[in-house]
Amino acid sequence: MAMPSIDAQTASSGERLAPTAPRDRIFQLDMLRGWAILGILAVNAMAFAWPIQLEMSAGFELPWMAEPANRLAHWVVQVFFQDKFRTLFSMLFGVSVFLVGGERSDLARGRLLRSRLFWLAVFGLIHGLAFWFGDILLLYAWSGVFMMLCRSWRPGRLFLVGGLIVGLFCLAQAAFGLVMANLPPEAAAQMQAGQPQVTAADIQKAIDAYRSGLPGALAANAMNWLVLQGASLLLLVWGTVGLMMVGLGLYKTGFLTGRSPTWVYLLTLAIGAANLAALGWLEWRDIQAGPGADPTRGLAGVAASFAILITLGYAAMLILMTRFGLRAITGVLAPVGRMAFTNYLTQTLIMTSIFYMPWGPRLFGSVDQAGLWLFVGAIWVAQLIWSPLWLSVFSMGPLEWVWRCLTFGRMVPLRK
Repeated sequence: MAMPSIDAQTASSGERLAPTAPRDRIFQLDMLRGWAILGILAVNAMAFAWPIQLEMSAGFELPWMAEPANRLAHWVVQVFFQDKFRTLFSMLFGVSVFLVGGERSDLARGRLLRSRLFWLAVFGLIHGLAFWFGDILLLYAWSGVFMMLCRSWRPGRLFLVGGLIVGLFCLAQAAFGLVMANLPPEAAAQMQAGQPQVTAADIQKAIDAYRSGLPGALAANAMNWLVLQGASLLLLVWGTVGLMMVGLGLYKTGFLTGRSPTWVYLLTLAIGAANLAALGWLEWRDIQAGPGADPTRGLAGVAASFAILITLGYAAMLILMTRFGLRAITGVLAPVGRMAFTNYLTQTLIMTSIFYMPWGPRLFGSVDQAGLWLFVGAIWVAQLIWSPLWLSVFSMGPLEWVWRCLTFGRMVPLRK
């Protein structure tokens, strides 16, 4: 496939690949990217608003977590959002590596791709250390280094290697959950005794650190960043590269650009819906049973381990909606996707300003999970409005523009 110069396209903003490229093809990528970036916020909200220990502690609950509204909010996130949107964004990033870098034989494009990944890593370091420990940009930059080596592979090889990696991760996660859920009582007690125990005092100490002012918040954030990024760059990178391979394979076969037969999308949607229904039922039983209980004996974790099936079902649903005349609905996502980099970092700026930056109200540790949906919904609405308004005047998002200028080492046009 002949690729145009990088000036003619960009993966992050969703601009056209070439004058002859079908507009719908790029629309599909923008739409899916917008869907992914909005959904990611629903998962990240708890990490912005509460200490990381609260999410990582099994069997521990604060009093508000047992309230019906919060159990429902937790169920919604776990069933419909957790791992589904990050998975989609990772697959789309694999497509971006190819769209920016072209074939491996294109040395000039390869240099631009390396520059782009370098500056993405710089953005990730600033984002993670100065704002929020949950940054994913550094992981994507690091994963992109491996992905760019296989961007010229044929779809079959991408599916074989990437699918094997992703499948092994899914199976390992499912098997681990089943084993842990079905340990003999003595072994389970020993395992729990060997794990760090989180108390309400630990949670309050972390809350106080974040609320203490900018130095305290940054110090607490940096400690969390070191723990998370260490595991991320050493372990999660392989699963992320696998997802990128699968995403690029889906792009090259036409699935992500809406060119696959309708029956393929219907079958994918049916498989994803079946997994979603099973996960919803099993997760509801687990949540209703309360902390420490596991009435499904690990089956909820098995269903959750194959989130990629639900992710692909979401993608198939949106592509079918577009194909059958509902583009007026799916089209609202495309501008958000064209400004995904700006919108992702804007989400961080808004949420950290609300919860622990000194210029905001410092609500860290005071908003329950149901209440967080008010902030998530408000940001969704703002970005759905802000993105098309900005793009009516400018050709790309403001941070996409900064990233492109740094990549090229010169100023590039911003206004249309």
